[in-house]
Amino acid sequence: MSTSETVTSGASHEGGWEPVRELPPSAKLVAKVLEYNGSLTQSQLAEETLLPPRTVRYALSRLEDVGVVESRFSFADARKRIYSLTIE
Repeated sequence: MSTSETVTSGASHEGGWEPVRELPPSAKLVAKVLEYNGSLTQSQLAEETLLPPRTVRYALSRLEDVGVVESRFSFADARKRIYSLTIE
């Protein structure tokens, strides 16, 4: 099953995935990884998705623009941000 099919199937019961539908595949992949793994840093997302850090940064900014991802500073390392999905 492709990432877009997975995202679409999640939209049928919740509706929260609707803003993600028109985003690039990298943003959809990052959203799904956050859904399965919970909160992650940008470097952890790059490792999990096998995407370049620059692509992960772009995907996160697009997801934040549509309001489905939020970030907060890490208590362990204030230089890092922790990203989490705001939809179920």
